[in-house]
Amino acid sequence: MKTAISILIAGSLIGGAIMLTTGDSTPSVDNVTIEDGKQIIEVTAKGKYSPKLTAAKAGVPTVLRMKTMGTYDCTAALKIPSIGYENTLPPSGMTDIELPAQKPGATIQGVCAMGMYNFKVQFN
Repeated sequence: MKTAISILIAGSLIGGAIMLTTGDSTPSVDNVTIEDGKQIIEVTAKGKYSPKLTAAKAGVPTVLRMKTMGTYDCTAALKIPSIGYENTLPPSGMTDIELPAQKPGATIQGVCAMGMYNFKVQFN
C-alpha cells in the first residue's frame, strides 16, 4: 500500500513538473497591436510571464511593453540577453523596451533573474 501511494505521489510530481516546464506551445497573437507604425507586444509579469510565447511580425520596429500589477517576485527582475537588457520592473505599471526590427525567424527570450520563468517572442 505504501509503495502504491509513493508511486502515485511521484507520478503527480513528475507530471506537474512536465506541465510547468513545457507550457503552451501555441504562440499568442492577441497581445500584439500596431500603434504609430510600431508593433506593441504586451507581456504581463506576475508569478510568471504571460503569454509564454508570442508570434510577431519581422521587419517592424517593435516595443515590448512589460505590464506589472503588484509584482514583487523574481519576474520583476527581467533579463533579455540578446539585446543586453537587464532591469528591475516597477511593482505596478508599464515599462516599454524598444526592440530593433527583427529578421524573420529571430526569437527574443526574456527570463527572470533566477532563470525559473521565461517568455519568447518569435518573429515571422
